[in-house]
Amino acid sequence: QVQLVESGGGLVQPGGSLRLSCAASGSSFIGYTMGWFRQAPGKEREFVAGLLWENPDVRRYADFLKGRFIISRDNSNNMLYLQMNSLKFEDTAVYYCAARNDWKIANTPVAYGSWGQGTQVTVSS
Repeated sequence: QVQLVESGGGLVQPGGSLRLSCAASGSSFIGYTMGWFRQAPGKEREFVAGLLWENPDVRRYADFLKGRFIISRDNSNNMLYLQMNSLKFEDTAVYYCAARNDWKIANTPVAYGSWGQGTQVTVSS
């Protein structure tokens, strides 16, 4: 059974950076895509970024990011990362790591079968 555990959230000022981590276990993740989603209070969960585990150069980002975030993975340690730069107030949300047993990077939450518990990111001055 796939298990995902996020870490690295916290409080950061506007313009700052954070790196989120997701420890993945329970599978070799061959054939999987991994994604980051976020959910702000009162809003639906939305796609942030995703990658193909076997070929992390195959990535997809939400249009609103405009190059501020970078998704990556460390295959040797089964870790997924989200480097977040130039953070804005509107980036405040709970960030979730998700796994999907499919080659296609989907941008809808229902396409992902495994989820972590989430980590809070708060951007505030």
